Amino acid sequence: MAALDNGIITSSLTTLNRSFDVSATWGAWTITIYTLGLSISVPIIGKLSDRFGRRRLFLAEIALFGIGSLLVALSPSFIAFLAARFVQAMGGGGIFIIASSYVLNTVRPERQGRALGMLGGMNGIAAVLGPNIGSFILDITGSWHWLFLINVPIAILLFILGWKHVHETQKLEEAKIDFGGIVVMSAAILLLMLAFTNLDGADLASSLLSVPFLAQAAGAIILLALLVWVEKRVIRRSNEPILPIGLLGRSAFRLTLLLSFFSGAILASVIFIPGYVEQFLNVSSAHAGYWFTPLALASGIGAGGGGALVDKKGPIFTMVTACVLGIAGFLLFPLWVETGWQMIAASCLVGLGFGIMLGAPINVLVTENAKDNKGIALATSSLFRQMGMTLAPTIYAGFLARSFAGMGETLTVNLAEADIAVPATAMEQSGKLTNAASLQDALQYIPDASVKEMIMNTLHKAVSSGYNGLFLSSMAVCCATLLSVIWLGAVRRKERERTAAAAGRSVG
Repeated sequence: MAALDNGIITSSLTTLNRSFDVSATWGAWTITIYTLGLSISVPIIGKLSDRFGRRRLFLAEIALFGIGSLLVALSPSFIAFLAARFVQAMGGGGIFIIASSYVLNTVRPERQGRALGMLGGMNGIAAVLGPNIGSFILDITGSWHWLFLINVPIAILLFILGWKHVHETQKLEEAKIDFGGIVVMSAAILLLMLAFTNLDGADLASSLLSVPFLAQAAGAIILLALLVWVEKRVIRRSNEPILPIGLLGRSAFRLTLLLSFFSGAILASVIFIPGYVEQFLNVSSAHAGYWFTPLALASGIGAGGGGALVDKKGPIFTMVTACVLGIAGFLLFPLWVETGWQMIAASCLVGLGFGIMLGAPINVLVTENAKDNKGIALATSSLFRQMGMTLAPTIYAGFLARSFAGMGETLTVNLAEADIAVPATAMEQSGKLTNAASLQDALQYIPDASVKEMIMNTLHKAVSSGYNGLFLSSMAVCCATLLSVIWLGAVRRKERERTAAAAGRSVG
């Protein structure tokens, strides 16, 4: 329910903008505010679950998400809608984290991989299928309100089932709540995520040097430095900090957070596949989303199988397998894919790869030696994944924007070389064609078949160039992930050797 929400709403952005009479720029805040809310709530809820108990926080999160969904559906204005979306995000942020933490504390170690794999599979499938489910609900009901109202009875049912079947098994912390750390960390995360969301993929270098980005990024860095100072003071007072200072001191934990960031970047790449199907394979927009289905099924299979693989071979071997599958899948897109069945084959490899990655291995790695701090360890990992999912689309979209930027000029040159005469006004308009949709719309006004063919060839080359860059950059992220996994494996071996040597000296 929580993972579906952002995917579902993407299918209704145009409807929502029209309903509230807001621009597309303002409308994008329906997703941005939810992302910001998740980023803030995830680490806080993870830590609070260690103090107040997973059962209590799980029920509170379910209730808050249900209440937020109801408030969104009943919003009388766009400002109220955004406020309700933030409430909804504060409820949705901890559900998956608490569930994962609960599994790690109640399921036998030899079966934790399978259980975490199933959770990860649900999360991954929900994120991928969200746009299709949103379109289906809109088609059936004709109203965007039902996208959120449908969550209310589900939340009520989950609350009842959770109250009855989820039992508290952990020893609760008695330390005071670190309110100072919560405030500073929330402000730092807010500024950092705002900086990411304001980047322009078409001109990334300029946006990285822009005053708003530099100001927000600098503010986030200052607040993070302040957070470390605050948390050290909390530790000196023998209280429990919101930031896992002890865990961050371990190389293995820091490397696992890097893996979480990369996994978010890999997951973000798949949201472009419907556009690829529509623009490169010429599938209608009404059906392009359904081509997600094989990838979603593959991710579910990968998550379950990856969990079993963790139980048998360990998290490092499993992550290496996931990276190899991802590298192969992303590489096939620019080198091989020309038809629908080829695209399905490549996307299934990608789905298997990120499904395995999102399931068990990273969660198992990040909670190693976390002891009673598994909740905050999982939450920190989830935060880094969310950061990857926020930053990566800007970079990926930049490849598409740059490939379309010179499309009008390229078309003009191609027409001139082919000695095809086009009116001057049309030539002037061609320079304004900056995306696939504008070119496709222009085709219906062109009677000359040779000109149409020229436009389609130009479009195909631009689309191919943009998406090739996108998929190759995704492959590069998979390669970086693989190198990080190998590095992490070496660090874990050294840590075990040091532990064994210390144990030997103690016995001696």
